[in-house]
Amino acid sequence: MDKTMTRSYTRWEWRTILLLMLGYALYYFVRKNLSVAIPAMEAQLGLTKVQLGIFLTIHGIIYGLSRFVNGIIVDRTSQKKIMALGLLLSALVNLLICFSPKLDGLLHLLDTEGKATLTLTYLIGSLWVLNGYLQGMGVPPCISLLAHWIKPSELATKQSIWNASHSLGAGLVVVICGFLLRHFGYEAWHLCFLVPALIALLGVPVIFLGIKDSPTELGFPPVEEMDKAGRGQEAGSGRGKVHLSGSQYKRVVRKMVYANPYLWILALTNFCIYVMRGTVLDWGSSFLTQFKGLEIAKAASVIGICELVGGILGMLVAGWATDKVFGGKGHRTCFIATVLAVLCFLGFWKSSSTGLSLALLVGTSFFIYGPQALLGMCVSQQVTRYATGTGNGIMGVFGYASTAISGILFGRIADVSGWDTVFLYTIIFGLAAAVIIALMWKAPADAYDKVEKLIAQEGTQE
Repeated sequence: MDKTMTRSYTRWEWRTILLLMLGYALYYFVRKNLSVAIPAMEAQLGLTKVQLGIFLTIHGIIYGLSRFVNGIIVDRTSQKKIMALGLLLSALVNLLICFSPKLDGLLHLLDTEGKATLTLTYLIGSLWVLNGYLQGMGVPPCISLLAHWIKPSELATKQSIWNASHSLGAGLVVVICGFLLRHFGYEAWHLCFLVPALIALLGVPVIFLGIKDSPTELGFPPVEEMDKAGRGQEAGSGRGKVHLSGSQYKRVVRKMVYANPYLWILALTNFCIYVMRGTVLDWGSSFLTQFKGLEIAKAASVIGICELVGGILGMLVAGWATDKVFGGKGHRTCFIATVLAVLCFLGFWKSSSTGLSLALLVGTSFFIYGPQALLGMCVSQQVTRYATGTGNGIMGVFGYASTAISGILFGRIADVSGWDTVFLYTIIFGLAAAVIIALMWKAPADAYDKVEKLIAQEGTQE
């Protein structure tokens, strides 16, 4: 490309990254708001940790399955349309949860003391499960768009920048909901659904109108071709292909996804990492108030700091280290970060100093968000952009199947045995993640050379 086209491409690349950050941060506004509302819903509606844990678990499982289904869809259709539609519908579901008690006259949702009946419990739970599917329409388009717009040699750093949207969204919604509960009291729990939903609706037209599905729509070559040309290498027979034929696509998915051992190592690691992440993010406000003795507003602020400071910095440092220190091998960064996350969480658990324990919890987020950000990038590199939606869909299934552990099981354990037992199991899962990801220490940074040969072989057979 000439200099003018290169500058134009760079502007569009960063425009895409920033709009995807905004869009996915808003997805978190209408997903992680429940975590802050949990103590208030327990107090006002009489819901138990087991019931709320069931909501989190089924929501997470459906979310993971939705990421798989929508991952397959986005590999073959418009990514931006799916992302915009999912955000719109998710915001509407949150509005329904907000106003659900207003239907008490029709459905007998509250008892004489104002507590939730089973009908209201099932209604809120069903809406949250539906929200789980709609939330699964967010990540696959983002991951696919990033793989189409960012050169493989720069993917770790720039996808880590996008991954900051997780912490921005989760951190901001925690702070907003904590502010609402502090100023209006637990009886205003419904505002934790109303306000984030209204904000999220503003992002729908931005996603739909501001993003292009791939550089080729604007006349740019595919990113692999630009990357190889930039390194002074000759473009291969497969690397410059924009679209695959039906048989080529099936062969790539079969070989690069389902028969790829690295994908399954990454998926199992993702399961264990998400157990740790779910413990901190979903139960953080609860165990900080009940185990460390913080009041709810301060607990929400600490979790917000974990997301906005620990999470964002952790992602950016991990992405930089992957590209600049480990030559794009994100799995190595993941191993080191996971070990350090376990050590920080152990320190948080055992420390008797409130200040030190809170600092170590922020440190846990700093290190846990490295793998959280990079494992998806590793999958994109190992399955290539042709199947990144499908590969990351499988990651989603494993990642959010973990809510069966961090959601309902840990909720039950907290009720019966206390938070000490929850923390012990969380550390065990963190150690398991480190052992599993260590198995691919010697794996290459990406598989584009391998997929090029597959496409060439398939082309000679047509």
